[in-house]
Amino acid sequence: MTDEIRTRIESELEVKTYLQNLKFALNNGAKINFQVKRYVDTNRDERYTNQYTVNMLFPDENPLDALRRELLKLSVEDYMRTVKDIRFPKRSEKREFGKIYNDTEDVYIKIRVELLGMYGSMTTFIMSFHFAEKAFIPAMFPYKKQ
Repeated sequence: MTDEIRTRIESELEVKTYLQNLKFALNNGAKINFQVKRYVDTNRDERYTNQYTVNMLFPDENPLDALRRELLKLSVEDYMRTVKDIRFPKRSEKREFGKIYNDTEDVYIKIRVELLGMYGSMTTFIMSFHFAEKAFIPAMFPYKKQ
């Protein structure tokens, strides 16, 4: 499947609505599932792994508390694109965001929010929260104010 088919840019209103729903869920008991160790990290430079990034950015904090706070800060300007999961097509789409930390550190963030279980408890899956392997450029952010 080509990248164009798997990815799309949602409208600004769709992204704002998604973030509003994410923040509501996070403020109302949504569970965070953070992938600390990922199979894809096996041969990756450690600097670009979730665990390394979270340890470097938030060394004295509980990682889940830090990540919850950081997700609550996401804005439409941080949005990059929406990705269809080709491995699990019945699951919800993933959203990709990018933020700059310490004025110089580009951090790539990929999340999926799903209703799980019989009673519909919200879970936020953080697939990626790591230093970006390629520097961000303005064209990657459709709603970033210049």
